[in-house]
Amino acid sequence: MISYTTYINKDSNQWVTFVHGAGGSSSIWYKQIREFHSNFNVLLLDLRGHGSSSNEVTNFAIKKYTFKSIANDVLEVLDHLQIKSSHFVGISLGTIVIRQLAEMNPQRIKSMIMGGAILKMNFRSQVLMKFGNIFKYVLPYIVLYKFFAFIIMPNKNHKQSRLLFINEAKKLYQKEFIRWFKLTAEINPILKWFRQKELNIPTFYIMGAEDYMFLPSVRKVVENHYKFSTLVVVENCGHVVNVENASVFNKEVILFINKNK
Repeated sequence: MISYTTYINKDSNQWVTFVHGAGGSSSIWYKQIREFHSNFNVLLLDLRGHGSSSNEVTNFAIKKYTFKSIANDVLEVLDHLQIKSSHFVGISLGTIVIRQLAEMNPQRIKSMIMGGAILKMNFRSQVLMKFGNIFKYVLPYIVLYKFFAFIIMPNKNHKQSRLLFINEAKKLYQKEFIRWFKLTAEINPILKWFRQKELNIPTFYIMGAEDYMFLPSVRKVVENHYKFSTLVVVENCGHVVNVENASVFNKEVILFINKNK
């Protein structure tokens, strides 16, 4: 089982589960824990190979990584803790994991909060994936990761997010990075399906105005998925909105969850 941490609020029956992105860990939510714990029960996860789950990497390495298998890791923790349903908060690639879980078990998802959501790979991100596939066995993974982080989070005000993810990524192994990078082979068809199909689950996209790689596609999807989806754009903010402007992120997300208990 992947590693997890819970913060119990005896005055609430609502669970909020946080899912980090590739190369991160549950530590990226350090600006959320206090405020969310004062309102809800909180579940923090370390996805396979990340954070404290890196100790269990040999247990996961037997089979090929897929978004379904990673979503099943999350489901296993929910079952273990007897959490029937939860609100889910994700960042970056974590939003894909949440959406995959919602496809498989929609009854377990009360709402989806998608920070820095990835719904389409634009031309620049497609080039990045091809570059990574060419050099993933040649260059040290941390060199590639630093390069990706700078392309996705290029501005001065993105520096804190960039360094946080790079420092977390240093805890990965080269082989683990390659396993996760191979997920890019299935990312285009799965994202196309997500864009086409709106689920009957309240969905809240919170994006940085400077998240130039992913914000345009989210705007288009929300226009089409207007029944259950809403979008808030945070000014002067990049891809990792929960770190760069935690006060706005926390306020908007808690408000959304309270409306969808």
